Amino acid sequence: MITLLLLFWEFFKIGLFAIGGGLATLPFLIQLSANHPEWLTMQDVSNMIAVSESTPGPMGINMATYVGNNVGTMVFGNSAGGVLGGIIATLGEIAPSIVIIIIVAGILQTFKDNKYVKWAFYGLRATVIALIAYAAFQVYTVALFAGNSIKIVECVMFLVILACMKFFKKVHPIVWIALSAIAGIALGLPSV
Repeated sequence: MITLLLLFWEFFKIGLFAIGGGLATLPFLIQLSANHPEWLTMQDVSNMIAVSESTPGPMGINMATYVGNNVGTMVFGNSAGGVLGGIIATLGEIAPSIVIIIIVAGILQTFKDNKYVKWAFYGLRATVIALIAYAAFQVYTVALFAGNSIKIVECVMFLVILACMKFFKKVHPIVWIALSAIAGIALGLPSV
């Protein structure tokens, strides 16, 4: 039971600082994988980014549910425990947002034209960009490098998709995701 409370607390902290959406949660999830490798590994984070970006729903919620399911199954030894763990982690992730929105909705209306509030939001934007850039770098290194060696096929796929996205801007991103998944299957690439 202590593990489930810790699970809620860890995702509560992630949800509390998830300003900027799912990508902004990645540095926290990376830290979680370092602190609790029995719950989540860096490989899992990388795989879940691919799954979360390919499926509907917010990335942070998808990851909370996934990790919660793993922890619940680990604690109780069955799938019902996994469902409970998924619910607890997801509630931990969304609880701060609900509380903050209720508080801020009342206060922000009063201060919406205050210059300090506007400046604070400008500062938050810069921080969110830094969080996302840090997470992107972490995922980049896991996806394209294996220790001290370079994953050649993955690097070529990365550069080809990057170039295609640059030159074919009107093509929807889901097309690139689907093509990448098909190429990974066809080439028999291992999961990250």
